[in-house]
Amino acid sequence: MRPDLTLDIKNLRLSFRSWSGSTEVLHGIDLSVAPGERVALVGESGSGKSVTSRIVLGTMQDVRHARVSGQVTFEGTDLAKLASVERRALRGREISMIFQDPSSALNPVFRIGDLFHEVLKRRHPKISKGEARQRAAAILQDVSIADAERVLSSYSFQLSGGMNQRVMIAMALINEPRLLLADEPGTALDVTVQAQTLSLMRDLVEQKRTSVLFISHNLGVVREFADRIYVIYRGNIVEHGPTAAIFDAPQHPYTQALLSAIPRLTGGGVPDIEERSLSFNDPMISHGTDI
Repeated sequence: MRPDLTLDIKNLRLSFRSWSGSTEVLHGIDLSVAPGERVALVGESGSGKSVTSRIVLGTMQDVRHARVSGQVTFEGTDLAKLASVERRALRGREISMIFQDPSSALNPVFRIGDLFHEVLKRRHPKISKGEARQRAAAILQDVSIADAERVLSSYSFQLSGGMNQRVMIAMALINEPRLLLADEPGTALDVTVQAQTLSLMRDLVEQKRTSVLFISHNLGVVREFADRIYVIYRGNIVEHGPTAAIFDAPQHPYTQALLSAIPRLTGGGVPDIEERSLSFNDPMISHGTDI
């Protein structure tokens, strides 16, 4: 346990019990994020990225058939030793998460303005609806929502997917958390808005010393945003290091395959996409470091 780290994960394991036995999903993850550091966790779908972030948030532990072991410490506190009510109190206040699918995260029976009020009350219990609305309108403008009043008066099902994702990003940032978990935060956004969102997250890191665990498969975005990278494959961390080192000299065959799959522009302006399959049977993946 290192109190100088915002997040310190040691030997994290996750398995699911079923009638046929137990299936292990994470196989001893070690990962750390320092104060004010932007760390990316990258890998293909199903590699274990999102479940790792949900364990940090404390929601995976509530899944009936999930079994979590290992140590997750937040600013020196072992989260497993906290009571459920204490762990829930951290969410939305000290630890916030940008979910990949806002349609499942935004309650459709409440207006967006009421949702912002509930989020702000986690840090400011006595905040009025009027003050909450003013703060919400200001941060919605930061994520390129010009008509903030209309959005605050709307329900999530009345907004587009991209608009809902910007709302979710704003909600995650509004309480200025100590740790931000960002699970593919730009999936439904156009390139311009995605750049503005990353800039907002970067400003939060620099001004408030917020730490970010950035989950993505978009290596182009990761290269611009992250200080360090962890590469996860089939529930194992197979490589980690400074961003420049990972891109300049990847050591593990899986990392090399991920980088080779990045679309590149040819001389004629047509994307030249490496069509290598990243299947588990790829001979390029199966040799090298034992995972």
